[in-house]
Amino acid sequence: MGERTGGGRASGGARLWPVGERPAVVRPWSPPATSYGPGHRGVDLSAPIDAPVRSVAVGRVSFAGEVAGRGVVSVELSGTGDPPLRTTYEPVTATVEKGDHVAPGDPLGYLQLPTGHCPRSSPSCLHWGLLRGTTYLDPLSLLDPSLLHRDPARLLPVWGPGRDWAAADAGYGGRGSH
Repeated sequence: MGERTGGGRASGGARLWPVGERPAVVRPWSPPATSYGPGHRGVDLSAPIDAPVRSVAVGRVSFAGEVAGRGVVSVELSGTGDPPLRTTYEPVTATVEKGDHVAPGDPLGYLQLPTGHCPRSSPSCLHWGLLRGTTYLDPLSLLDPSLLHRDPARLLPVWGPGRDWAAADAGYGGRGSH
């Protein structure tokens, strides 16, 4: 059939990002309304050139090579049904070969020079995709939800976090006078 897109989600549980500790998502997944319509069939994660790119789950490398002048690595994820989920990573200089088995955190390669795909806000990024057959899914759905949420913002006193409240209160004219 050709390329299709879908709104389905994978079962999230990966405990690490494919690049960096907590990379910024500089371009989110945006599934097209039709098979050949405009959209973004993955997410772009901010990362420096030569950053190590790693597998997020157990699987087998199904492709490691160039597509349209960009290095691409694809990994079929083990135990994810038929057809299996497949992650894609680009642009990557592969350090793995087709058929290699990988575990979470195993290196797949290094981020190549930018290809013009990344938004201006991040001159270098990893495009990370997820498919089941020909249906594109949101790759962030692979991650454990705790990785997707940053700690809540905390408000600190104007004078900083290390100041003594009693001393600060005394500086405003003593107890209860303000």
